[in-house]
Amino acid sequence: MAMRITAQMTARTTVRDLQGDLAQLSQLQRKMSSGKEITKPSDDPYGTGRALGLHGEVAGLQQYQKNVDDGTAWLNASDTALGKIGDAINRVRELLIRVGTDSAGQAARDAAASEVDQLIETIKQEANIQYAGRYVFAGTATDRQPYQLLGPDTFNGNTDRIQREIGPGVELDVNTDISGLFGNGQAAGDNRLLDTLRDIADNMRAGRGDDLRGTDIARLDANVDVLNGIRADVGARTNRMEIADGRLSSLEENSIELLSKVEDADTVKTLIEYTTQQAAYNMALRAGSNVVQNSLMDFLR
Repeated sequence: MAMRITAQMTARTTVRDLQGDLAQLSQLQRKMSSGKEITKPSDDPYGTGRALGLHGEVAGLQQYQKNVDDGTAWLNASDTALGKIGDAINRVRELLIRVGTDSAGQAARDAAASEVDQLIETIKQEANIQYAGRYVFAGTATDRQPYQLLGPDTFNGNTDRIQREIGPGVELDVNTDISGLFGNGQAAGDNRLLDTLRDIADNMRAGRGDDLRGTDIARLDANVDVLNGIRADVGARTNRMEIADGRLSSLEENSIELLSKVEDADTVKTLIEYTTQQAAYNMALRAGSNVVQNSLMDFLR
């Protein structure tokens, strides 16, 4: 049986086709204005899932980079302080050589001892260096000065480690234990730096040339070796941070590039599609206007 095509059916079909063309045109307009291939999950469900995964990956890499930056700054602060401590020790050694000879007078030794006292306070001050309001050499007790200025030479921090995660399952220490270098002063008699420096000052005041020329220099040089070992360790960790930073930057760049391929619209392609779709829509409007020309006479017929 033949089906009669009515004017109403023709009008509905024409309007439906026009609405479909307009929807495609609107979608292309959204792509052009947002610059994104995916403006809502229904545009590309698989691509949306992939984009969400890449966003999480980029966010994780950026957090690792922040950890690396923080750890590098912490290590740089430590190395700067250790360098200044080394300079102070070298100055003490110069004084030892100068006043350790028998020709040095007691006045020169007393003056040298006073300078050593000041250098000890300088060294303790460097041990109390801070980064972002935290004492870098105090272990996890970052709110306490490791060594009290003009006070006892005892270590007030702890030897616990502070770590930063610089990759999936990869952690690196950012703090440095200096208690093994500084020790706890003359009361402990541990031959470490503060104990050695205090003894040097006392021997200068007492005029003990043999001790100044012999055991004091040997003890001081032993502490310099410890300091050099600590600085080498800090340098190695800093290098590792820099390598991690370069690797993370490369991975982030690759992830962002992949995300762009999934999310970002091809501007040229979208513009061409929009122009084509707009032309097709305009043609459909004109064709529809010829098809759907209802008037009173049409209804009377």
